[in-house]
Amino acid sequence: MQAIIGRISALGITIFLMLANTAIAHEIRPAIADLFLENGEYRLEIQLNLEAIIAEIGSEAKNTQESPNADQYDALRAMEPAELDAGFDRAAFAEKMIVLLDGQPTQPTVISVEIPEAGDLTLRRDSNIVVTGMLGSSRELQLGWDAAYGEIIIRLIDEENDFNAYLTKGGISDPISTVGATVIGFWANLVNYVVVGYYHIIPKGIDHILFVVGLFLLSTRFKPLMWQVTSFTLAHSVTLALGVLGIIVIPASIVEPLIAASIVYVCVENIFMSKLSRWRPILIFSFGLLHGQGFAGALAEFGLSQNNIASGIIGFNLGVEFGQITVILVCFLAVGFWFSRRPWYRKFITIPASLVIALIGSYWVVERIFLA
Repeated sequence: MQAIIGRISALGITIFLMLANTAIAHEIRPAIADLFLENGEYRLEIQLNLEAIIAEIGSEAKNTQESPNADQYDALRAMEPAELDAGFDRAAFAEKMIVLLDGQPTQPTVISVEIPEAGDLTLRRDSNIVVTGMLGSSRELQLGWDAAYGEIIIRLIDEENDFNAYLTKGGISDPISTVGATVIGFWANLVNYVVVGYYHIIPKGIDHILFVVGLFLLSTRFKPLMWQVTSFTLAHSVTLALGVLGIIVIPASIVEPLIAASIVYVCVENIFMSKLSRWRPILIFSFGLLHGQGFAGALAEFGLSQNNIASGIIGFNLGVEFGQITVILVCFLAVGFWFSRRPWYRKFITIPASLVIALIGSYWVVERIFLA
């Protein structure tokens, strides 16, 4: 058994070193497209990672270094704007856009590409592409793009209209009225954001997943685990709402390292404490406040309008909860149900697994403070 612990510890160190080699990895995020309907035409102003588009790195990877095209991406990221623009095939990009007018396909035109200077290569560079097309006599518009480009958020910019869409795997938006208000109902929008919240945890929220796993490792019994999860839920629900509403907004440069530190703390406590401490639920509540600010930053990207703030916040929060419950159920089915009552469970599962997660969290602390 001692050999097993040694091997698991070595695995944790190996993972830590592997992660250290991804210091310039850039997270794969959804593109954000603002839609304008004006003067008989549609216009999409798309903020995206152009290097990832050219290198054909989509959402199959969490970050650019996980892709087999990572070297190509790194070379593109180092290019100055004129050189990168010269290698960008505007016509091919337009062909992979999906635009339906009254159900009939049409092709937009790329009218401008704005690329920032290369700058700090450790940072992701977002470019802006504008595509347009005529609406003609059509009454409905549907949008999307090729699945290879990853996820895209489409936001209709109109004071009277209310439309947000989060499209994955080459999906196409619901019809958007070109002649009148397009308003998504409370329940339809809530369901939409449940999906978004769940997806933010599984598979995108690896740091939140590891935090929940850390809670599970010391509390495999249902009641104490649910006390912690409930405390965490209440806290992040509060700061999620406050963050989205702009009442309390803490910069990501502060929140993200602290979220990583919370993972380290929970797992270190798992290693040195054989049972829950009195202060653990209070600390979990405090950590929940931090995670809620992280969730708020993610949700803010969707640009909730005044008409769907309530349903968006509620739906996103529910999606996050369903994601956390899924993580707990998987842990129970994989480990807890079979081994949690074994006398060796803590020695050979809780401690080694917590050590591995703590190493990963420690790397994230360093990365988010010094390498971001």
